Amino acid sequence: MARYGAAGSFTSSRGNGLTLPGVLPARCIVGREGIGWAVHARRWRRDEWEEAGEMSSREEAEMQISELDLLSSMFPYEEEFAVTDQLAVAELKHFVENESAEMPSSKIQFILNVKPEDSHASMVKFTMVCALPFKYPSVLPEITVRSPLLSRSQQVQLNSDLKAYLMQNCSGEPCVLSAREWVKEQAATYIDRELSPSSVTTPNAVRSEDMVFTRLWIYSHHIYNKQKRKNIIEWSKELSLSGFCMPGKPGVVCVEGLQGSCEEFWSRIRRLTWKRILIRHREDISLEGGGLAEIQKQRKFSTLEEKCFDAHGARGNHMDLGQLYQFLEEKGCADIFQMYFGVEGR
Repeated sequence: MARYGAAGSFTSSRGNGLTLPGVLPARCIVGREGIGWAVHARRWRRDEWEEAGEMSSREEAEMQISELDLLSSMFPYEEEFAVTDQLAVAELKHFVENESAEMPSSKIQFILNVKPEDSHASMVKFTMVCALPFKYPSVLPEITVRSPLLSRSQQVQLNSDLKAYLMQNCSGEPCVLSAREWVKEQAATYIDRELSPSSVTTPNAVRSEDMVFTRLWIYSHHIYNKQKRKNIIEWSKELSLSGFCMPGKPGVVCVEGLQGSCEEFWSRIRRLTWKRILIRHREDISLEGGGLAEIQKQRKFSTLEEKCFDAHGARGNHMDLGQLYQFLEEKGCADIFQMYFGVEGR
């Protein structure tokens, strides 16, 4: 597996002499906002691959893990970077480290939140929803950029232009950081194209009947099925909900956001086949003044991601509830533990 070397350099434990391609640098100086990879970056283009031979599936997987390591080092806070399926990462690492392992069944998925450089749009946040196909970086990543301030047409145009940029400049190499930098520099201009400065705040005015912030704490007898877990993550993104999902037995799901969105999420989830599922606790908060800023202020979670706490048991389907309690305590939700399990956490 690739690892960090001296002065932030990257080396490969496979002993094949590969230098990580693209924006993964030979020497990377990681800073809060500084992208040191641009200084000593070495690009590995398709013509170089032809000389060295095409990458194997394990080499592609190794590069994905290295890129995730770099992202987590550069953006250590959850509100900046969050992996939404930790089990997929575990599967990929197992595949790299074990020659006999089968290909992973799930793609690596994560979210990057980006604030644009445009000073007039400093309050705007763009969310990059990313998935890495199994053949990445031989193929482009799947990236969708979203923002509450983008109209549908603006969002379509932005994502189309981003894809064109990646195809032209980054084909065949790790490029998530390049994509993030492009979004940081360009995304705000898509708002300016169709909205005047005075109307930029228009999306902030949510209808009065929607001005209730809701948090649902959902209990399930178990959550194993990968499609259900995928639905939970994808529906939360679609409905602009944050929270977390703890798979296993028992299963815990928390979603938070506008009341109508939470109720739509619950309506979809309960229609799936479950042994037992119910809302263990519900919080409804009236938003005074309204607007996106007030909604964000109420959130305890920045995104919705899957959380696994030292899975154990014969089938690896039981989580460490002590770690769950610590996680809830960090989020200011420790009292929920007793509502779920009938005992006080510690």
